Amino acid sequence: MKKLLACTLAALMVLSASVFALADEAESDLAYVQDKGVLVVGITEFEPMDYRDEDGNWIGFDADMAAAFAESLGVDVEFVEIEWDNKVLELEAKTIDVVWNGMTLTDEVTEAMECSNAYCQNAQTVIVPADKAADYQTAEDLEGLVFAAEAGSAGEAEVEKLGNECTPVLTQADALLEVSAGTSDAAVIDLLMAAAMVGEGTSYEDLVNTVNLNSEEYGVGFRKDSDLAQALNDFFLASYEDGSMLEIAETYGVQAALIDQSALAAEAKTAEAE
Repeated sequence: MKKLLACTLAALMVLSASVFALADEAESDLAYVQDKGVLVVGITEFEPMDYRDEDGNWIGFDADMAAAFAESLGVDVEFVEIEWDNKVLELEAKTIDVVWNGMTLTDEVTEAMECSNAYCQNAQTVIVPADKAADYQTAEDLEGLVFAAEAGSAGEAEVEKLGNECTPVLTQADALLEVSAGTSDAAVIDLLMAAAMVGEGTSYEDLVNTVNLNSEEYGVGFRKDSDLAQALNDFFLASYEDGSMLEIAETYGVQAALIDQSALAAEAKTAEAE
């Protein structure tokens, strides 16, 4: 009887282990993406991170890195434009697998998503007409201005902190249009975007950036508890150490903003040891 009971318990343990293994596999985002053969990336128009070339193909630092990551997983990449305010809903509905679009790692973002390590430094910066820039050189100078900012963005959050009126728009590019058209006094967008989009030699030569409102870091967001986040961290480290991340960054002029992935990995190992 005891022998039979022992055998039964052993069989149950094996069965339980198999069930849990199958459950883990079923819950693996990595396995899900590799099984369907495509990584669906949620983006918005955001030069120099994600934008279209003359042939309509998505390029940019983030777009190129996403394509390289997909290739490392053995899958294709597909880019889908999303409304930024709905990014978490898009992830949870599995209409996209990842948000990879110069996303600031705010508390709200890290609570709602499984996020990668930070990979770029950034700031939210104020955009005004060039002929009025001298009047807006400090945060105090901004009082009373009507802003435009991408809905659900870090820029919108910074305007809320200022206490100014804000017109929410679909994209950061739309925020620039508001200022250029004179329908908003100013905009708040990412500093990396401002470097590519406003000032001499750009599409908005009549606009300039003045006040940086904060300091922040970019990360990539997956569904909560997704194992793709660790896979991307490993990819970030490998691409940083072999120089391919720097090569892509130099293509789009964002190399100065890169965060040292080797240093992050070393810090993580130290923290684990403690």
